[in-house]
Amino acid sequence: MAQFIKDRYGLLIDGQWVDAENGETFVTTNPASGEQLAVCANASPADVDRAVQAARKAFPAWAAKSPAERAALLLKIADKIDERAKELAAVETQDNGKPIRETTLVDVPLSSDHFRYFAGCLRADEGEAVMIDENSLSMVLREPIGVVGQIIPWNFPLLMGAWKIAPALAAGNTVVIKSSSTTPLSLLVLGEILNDVLPAGVVNIITGRGASTGQAMLDHPGFDKLAFTGSTEVGYDVAKAAANRLIPATLELGGKSANIYFDDCQIDKAIEGAQIGILFNQGQVCCAGSRIFVQEGIYDEFVAKLVEAFKAVKVGDPMDMQTQMGSQINKRQLEKILGWVETAKKEGATVLVGGEAAKVPGFEDGAFMQPTLLGNVTNDMAVAQNEIFGPVAVVRLSPWPTTLNMASAAPCGRATSTVPCVWLEAFVPVVCGSTPITSFRLTRRLAATRSPVSVAKRIR
Repeated sequence: MAQFIKDRYGLLIDGQWVDAENGETFVTTNPASGEQLAVCANASPADVDRAVQAARKAFPAWAAKSPAERAALLLKIADKIDERAKELAAVETQDNGKPIRETTLVDVPLSSDHFRYFAGCLRADEGEAVMIDENSLSMVLREPIGVVGQIIPWNFPLLMGAWKIAPALAAGNTVVIKSSSTTPLSLLVLGEILNDVLPAGVVNIITGRGASTGQAMLDHPGFDKLAFTGSTEVGYDVAKAAANRLIPATLELGGKSANIYFDDCQIDKAIEGAQIGILFNQGQVCCAGSRIFVQEGIYDEFVAKLVEAFKAVKVGDPMDMQTQMGSQINKRQLEKILGWVETAKKEGATVLVGGEAAKVPGFEDGAFMQPTLLGNVTNDMAVAQNEIFGPVAVVRLSPWPTTLNMASAAPCGRATSTVPCVWLEAFVPVVCGSTPITSFRLTRRLAATRSPVSVAKRIR
């Protein structure tokens, strides 16, 4: 039986919870059990337009608030998230399938922390001023962009919502945000919190299918910026929509990250890192460590220990605090993962552990996957080049002179680490996080100190 979940949810537009204009709905289910959780509104283009108009109406007053006022409200949101932490964790686990230990210890506390972080950024922000010469002072002022359209994915719905909303609000923007139709519930609960704290229209939350509601957001001319986290394929569409209107876009897209382990690493610690790197959130992470390169001197020992570590992972009831891996997001995603494993086997890879759907007693309708490690993988295999988005890693022997070239030879973005050595931030095309600076319009003003003449130049 569902916990903390209502039977029905509407759209949050201009401070009111409303049904979709056309009355359309969709159902969200628990991926671990197949149980129906709630009925949600499927927003139409008219609903998107209402939300944008509400955000536009609320923008002048919100932008006019002082940094101290906005910071105080962000802190209040963080406190209310903490007050409802148990509820948010349970809702997220039931709607997403991830273990309750992760939602309790990671997703919820990091969400409230994100609002506190940007409240602190507001209070710590300093202006910039440079004397160009004895008669001219250059000042850089940060101004809000306006109405920001945001679309978040299904793998971290609450946390991604916080990542998108908090910096936009801190910068003085208003928001229209859409959740994935697969996992809408935690964002809607967050919406209840936001609606209790913020003026009407500052944050508007819409739910609906990507092909209709999501496309309506991309087609709407009323946004001053777009922000999207999700697949690279859809990311292209978002980038095109922004380019067509000459507005900025923040994109966080697919990944195929590499972890490189050297002979002198602490193997037990390295094994723990490799395990967490690919199995956290059932491997449904854009920066998951899905490619493991191991130097020759420790390869055999490393692989043997990693296989045993994968075998020891508890796959089970997501609501059990002892469960380490819960359900994949749905059966369709599970079938995709299994399909990648079969493709790898046909190309010559070896399944070292896992490779099949996991059977969890009492959850026969769930979408569980065994932790999977593939060996005998070459860099040109499909499984080494494409994002699988599941608990599947490839491991290969790594001659050092060619390792970095192999690690870089993938079309997706990368978040690479080396062990021991140092953590490396790889070069990721068209991918960046939402920070206050991406939500500000910069205004540079050159004011002559001894003359009434002034020049202003806007920089986006």
